Amino acid sequence: MTETRTDLVEQVRARYAAAAAAVTSSSADALTVLDDGPCCATSANDASCCGSGGEVDAAFGSGLYSSEEQGELPAQAVAASLGCGNPLVVAELKAGERVLDLGSGGGIDVLLSARRVGPTGFAYGVDMTDEMLELARANAARAGATNVEFLKGRIEDVPLPDGSIDVVISNCVINLSVDKPAVLAEMFRVLAPGGRIGISDVVAEDGLTPADRAERGTYVGCIAGALSRTEYLDGLAAAGFTDATVTFTHETAPGMHAAVVRATRPASVASCCAPTAQASCCAPHAKAYCCGETATAAGSCGCQ
Repeated sequence: MTETRTDLVEQVRARYAAAAAAVTSSSADALTVLDDGPCCATSANDASCCGSGGEVDAAFGSGLYSSEEQGELPAQAVAASLGCGNPLVVAELKAGERVLDLGSGGGIDVLLSARRVGPTGFAYGVDMTDEMLELARANAARAGATNVEFLKGRIEDVPLPDGSIDVVISNCVINLSVDKPAVLAEMFRVLAPGGRIGISDVVAEDGLTPADRAERGTYVGCIAGALSRTEYLDGLAAAGFTDATVTFTHETAPGMHAAVVRATRPASVASCCAPTAQASCCAPHAKAYCCGETATAAGSCGCQ
């Protein structure tokens, strides 16, 4: 039977809810929990959804962070890591920047981002799973992080205003979306002009068809739903991004790789207009930023 988008979303939600609940109750490593726990498989070919097919191994998890980074965080934030990379390595965060992590899970990348951007910056996390949000908020409290916020939502419909973010990061989550063009469009929307993305994700070699990818692993195991390199680059271009690159880092399955994805939202040309004109061309929440990369006094400059 063909799985619907709703079925896939529920499978993803259930998988990560179970991981969060297990980490919360026992502080066990999330990858170990998924590998040892009851599997969602209905056949031997589906067993990899819990990692027994090789999807959950050294290519995923907290081992992709340095010991120094792990030492900065509560143990449960590290234990909940299920990513395929370390997006902070490529995001090059600066003090004062506003960061958004799509599919923030137990909060590891949000908390590390908050430290990088400092007290003048801010880090948001968006996740659809109540159990992960509860774990992330508890981890933020343990870390004493005050410049963070975890929001419930779908990465296809981010609950943040236009142009409110400087850097979007994500760690092995976009491949799980059932509407990837919507995710790429949302990243573009929330970024301020000149903003950038620094993403870790699983990406297929161009020669692999969707059927080939499905043979190598499940959707919830971050394999079957992965885009190819060309599909990623074409999708970013269609969303409006420039300077996009997809760089493979390590293999996760035959012909499938963890990859670093970078792209930039073009900086708009500064265009000032009178307050009366501004009222019709800018949303109220964007008025301070719609003249370019730097903030300007609301009411004096706007987009046309």
